[in-house]
Amino acid sequence: MSLPSAVLTQTFSTIDLVELKAVHEARRSFWAFRQYINPKMKKGWWQKEISGHLQQFHVDLREGKRPKLVIQAPPQHGKSEQVVEFIAWASGHNPDMKTVYASFSERLGIRANLKLQRLITSEKYRKVFPDTRLGKSSTVVGISGQYRQNQDQLEFADHIGSFRNTTVLGSINGEGLDLGVIDDPIKGRKEAGSASVRNSTWDWFTDVFFSRFSDDAGLLFILTRWHIDDPVGRFVEKFGDAVKVVSHAALALDDETHRKRGEPLFPEHKSLEFLLERKQAMSAANWLSLYQQTPIVVGGDLIQGKWFGRWSVLPAIKRTMIFADTAQKTAEHNDFSVLQCWGHGDDGRIYLLDQLRGKWEAPELARRMVAFWEKWQPEGCSKIMVEDKASGTGLIQDLKGAPHRLPIFGIQRNIDKTTRVQDAVPHIEIGNVMIPASAPWVSDFIIECEAFTADNTHQHDDQIDPMCDAIKEFLQTRKKQGFFN
Repeated sequence: MSLPSAVLTQTFSTIDLVELKAVHEARRSFWAFRQYINPKMKKGWWQKEISGHLQQFHVDLREGKRPKLVIQAPPQHGKSEQVVEFIAWASGHNPDMKTVYASFSERLGIRANLKLQRLITSEKYRKVFPDTRLGKSSTVVGISGQYRQNQDQLEFADHIGSFRNTTVLGSINGEGLDLGVIDDPIKGRKEAGSASVRNSTWDWFTDVFFSRFSDDAGLLFILTRWHIDDPVGRFVEKFGDAVKVVSHAALALDDETHRKRGEPLFPEHKSLEFLLERKQAMSAANWLSLYQQTPIVVGGDLIQGKWFGRWSVLPAIKRTMIFADTAQKTAEHNDFSVLQCWGHGDDGRIYLLDQLRGKWEAPELARRMVAFWEKWQPEGCSKIMVEDKASGTGLIQDLKGAPHRLPIFGIQRNIDKTTRVQDAVPHIEIGNVMIPASAPWVSDFIIECEAFTADNTHQHDDQIDPMCDAIKEFLQTRKKQGFFN
């Protein structure tokens, strides 16, 4: 049975109204635009959050604030796709905008170019941004009229705006830009480990790419971090708070607004099981760089991870003590607080039995210490040693008195850290320091030890301090007193 014409008219009018509203929202909101052109897109909280940062970047760009935004995220989480769609959306608002997109790979640039062509020539895009269009020809090679449309450059018809893709270290002579986008400037760890590659990439960025910016141009970096001294590392160091850094780890390092510690970033696309498989297969250093956005220097100049012995079965333990290092602040870039339980075996070696690490305010730090003590006191743990400084002093005072009355004592570290590490290294090198063969925190412990440098260029060393205290207590002091096996 056919519907009456009045009903059909009303139905079509409703459909048109819904479509009109969707088009209006897509023009106003980048997040709405993404959903409109990708109705089957997998959605996650982090995508929406990044869309918000990009929208604010666009506002700042149009207001001439020279915005500088860095987005750090794991591979295959959609960051490049989102940024190409942002270029399409921003070009829709301003078809006179000139964009240059650079990546380590020519293939990535061409892929971005072709995706942008498909977007701009799509029916939905034309509804949202009818004034932003390419030349009449649909070919990706050659020249369409006076407007270029090939795999290296797109020009918007009847406007001066364009999109140019190139490679990092590539030539962009004669080009000016209003939006500069760098998508993964360095290919991988091998290249990132080369000082000459890092230097040549930085020189290209400053002398070639950065010099092409218009007065109000914005800069957008999207990447996975391979090295602390990569272009982003240097750029943030140079410009400080003028650069907004948005960093997302594949697995949460701490509890966050949208997820708990250890939960995946985009479970709708990359499950926890998938990510844990990658973590198991990769070296710890590569995992931290590629997936966690916490690059380290592999192979510091003092401690080698291979020097540590590994234990699966413990010998008889003669003495057990807890050693702790407490952070002064809990902000993102400050050190962690670390609680370690060490045992002195009857074979003369010392054994790292357990570790707890986190960023805790004073009350929570005290609760963690009490629980850690209660776990190991029945196993023969005799005392707790904490550096008597800053938050450590407060912790000692809180736990020594009622109601806890723990055997907690202060440590005075009267010599510099590099010297203390150098004193501890011989005991590590000859195999007298044993760590678990398998524990969830072991890889991070090894990475921190290997990253420690005498010139203090490492990022964190909170796990090293209590280790050095344990070595001094059980190996250096005992040996001097004649108790060393």
